[in-house]
Amino acid sequence: MNRFLLILFFLAAQSAYAQTLDDGLMMPKKDFCTGILVTHSQWSNYWEGTLKRDNQNVGTLSTTNITWLGNYGVNDKLNVIAMLPYVATKASQGTMSGMQGIQDLTIGGKYQAAKKEVGTNTLSVFGVGVFSTPLTNYTPDNLPMSIGLHSTTLSGRAIFNFATKQGWYANFSPAYVYRTNVTLDRNAYFTDGVQYYTNEVRMFDQFNYNVNFGFIKNGLQTEINFYQQNTLGGGDIRRQDVPFVSNRMNFSTIGVLVMYYLPKPKNLAVRFASTYTMDGRNVGQTFSVMGGLLYTIHFSKK
Repeated sequence: MNRFLLILFFLAAQSAYAQTLDDGLMMPKKDFCTGILVTHSQWSNYWEGTLKRDNQNVGTLSTTNITWLGNYGVNDKLNVIAMLPYVATKASQGTMSGMQGIQDLTIGGKYQAAKKEVGTNTLSVFGVGVFSTPLTNYTPDNLPMSIGLHSTTLSGRAIFNFATKQGWYANFSPAYVYRTNVTLDRNAYFTDGVQYYTNEVRMFDQFNYNVNFGFIKNGLQTEINFYQQNTLGGGDIRRQDVPFVSNRMNFSTIGVLVMYYLPKPKNLAVRFASTYTMDGRNVGQTFSVMGGLLYTIHFSKK
């Protein structure tokens, strides 16, 4: 996914009580939650390497992300989650044209490996595997206007969740992301001080983690969260140049979340989230807001 545009993965895979690929919640057996989430993000300042600046050739870069998602409870210990975003970008100044289209299909499974009662509280451990691949032939070689990085990824994640009987919870979730190389529509490129005479670009793997604190009770969920991503290699944006697909894209964000299941119609939930990029390297200082509707279907006869 295009982290430069901050199309946040953890804003996309939502379900009942926000079961995602990086939280400590599970969709019950034979329940299916689906819906549409719309995220709008923008930035006018960005980090060129570690130098924070603006760019009048871009002005304010805006990204709209419309994501379909689905989460199915195979059983009480295994969930399968899929999502597919449509992404559009736009700059307020300059001559760079925005891009739009279907981005990457993501499919993941979350398995509850252990659960232990600690007094009246619960400690749970989950394992997560995620596969993501581009569905269209969009180009990654037009940053910051590109809608993605066009790399197929495989990631493994662990989740450690502590929940109290009263409804409070804390969640820690580290992950390693393997990324395949990408190809450009040109025979040579320059990055990190080296000229390469090939159309293949090495994509460095990434490590990320998130920390969440929240409260769930009576159909209402509220949460604050912190997210950190580090790319394990890559160069910086050159002075007065555009970003490159293999740049080292590091950032940390802070966010809030509110989700509420409506009394009527039954099984329909509304969701709101917002995030802000506090620090970064070769990324925009992005502010994002997300809203959406989610509906849960119960296939069980009970």
